[in-house]
Amino acid sequence: MSQFIAQQTLAKSASLNGTALHTGEKVTLTLHPAPPGTGRKFRRSDLPDEPTIEAKIENVKTVERATTIAEGNVKVQTVEHVLAALAGLGVDNAIIEMDANEPPIGDGSAAPYVELIKRAGIVAQEGQAPLFGVHEAVHLETKTGSLMTVVPDEKFRISCTQQGPDGRFTQFYSTEITPETFEKEIARARTFVFYEDVKPLMDKGLIKGGSLESAIVIRGDSVLSKEPLRFPDEFARHKILDIVGDLALFGRRIKGHVIAVRPGHGPNTELARAMAKQFTKLMTLVPPSIVPKGGAVLDVNDLMRILPHRYPFLMVDRVVAFEGDTKCTGIKSVTINEPYFQGHFPGHPVMPGVLQLEAMAQVASIVLLRMAGGAGQIGYFMSADDVKFRKPVMPGDTLFIHVEMLKFRGRIAKALGRCVVNDEVVSEAHMMFGLIET
Repeated sequence: MSQFIAQQTLAKSASLNGTALHTGEKVTLTLHPAPPGTGRKFRRSDLPDEPTIEAKIENVKTVERATTIAEGNVKVQTVEHVLAALAGLGVDNAIIEMDANEPPIGDGSAAPYVELIKRAGIVAQEGQAPLFGVHEAVHLETKTGSLMTVVPDEKFRISCTQQGPDGRFTQFYSTEITPETFEKEIARARTFVFYEDVKPLMDKGLIKGGSLESAIVIRGDSVLSKEPLRFPDEFARHKILDIVGDLALFGRRIKGHVIAVRPGHGPNTELARAMAKQFTKLMTLVPPSIVPKGGAVLDVNDLMRILPHRYPFLMVDRVVAFEGDTKCTGIKSVTINEPYFQGHFPGHPVMPGVLQLEAMAQVASIVLLRMAGGAGQIGYFMSADDVKFRKPVMPGDTLFIHVEMLKFRGRIAKALGRCVVNDEVVSEAHMMFGLIET
């Protein structure tokens, strides 16, 4: 069953020092707690006014051998390992302060950042963690042979096939991503580079801080490293680490199964963009004022993919607005063609109050399923309290159905619903729901 997942941040600040991989500069990185809803932001303490850059997909600028984000003239490169550690351990809100433009590379893995986060501690915060349940499969292919697919799933899983030039060191690994599995199975996997790529990278001014202590070098069929491989499939595991870090730029915890073949920072971030586009299609706020022109966040076809209701019992025509994660507005256009008007009442058609209540419940189910982060579930109507029917609803009226989720714990949710016609409340109720798997 889906559970309420609270936002999390750090209990206190913690720092580490090291050398940046590409610039070779010495850098101090400090992780700070941040309020709910902050997300993950980088702060450049070495620049005037200490500007911040939000770690989001819109700020990605380059993806060659590392992921670089920027806003204006301020940039931070090689963000994937620290973001992977934060996302992998479930830290939703944090300030990542650095006195250079690149984090320390450490041993080439995310393990130093995991230890830093554990030293700082993790605490729960008010509010639901931002979630995204994959609505429908997303697939992309690149000219370089990368294949990236994400399909609906109740968990966050990644299955990765890594293949080097000429098929060398082909490896596969698959795992659910939880704080426990990330720390144990993924975080310690180190970055790697093929020997034939080293000189071109150096010619581009990259990997100035690289060494056999901070990366694995593959030469022919040999592995050059200061220590033996930590896992037989360490390269595939490190690719999963990079995927977790790059998808963290989406800014939401993910319920979905990512299937990756020959991934890289470019394909990873393109997949994050594709998921963000799917999320925007379903959830972006559309002001009610544009409704007469046909605006909708979810049209009736989208609604029928989410709700089990069908004619004559689908009481919502479209959803026109989401406000945050807890509020939603739907619309029902009431016409004389509604089947219930044949008997309610002949010569004096009035929309039954119980169907207005059902309309509120259906819109509330959409909010509930959105907060739960996935498909394959139904919000069952359990009870209604403080129900009031204030004015009759007639054919020709447009019913605006406003719902706010008041509480969501475990499988139980409470919501407040109001139906409005011509800016007047015609009905309202407090409702309780139970979320079950289908």
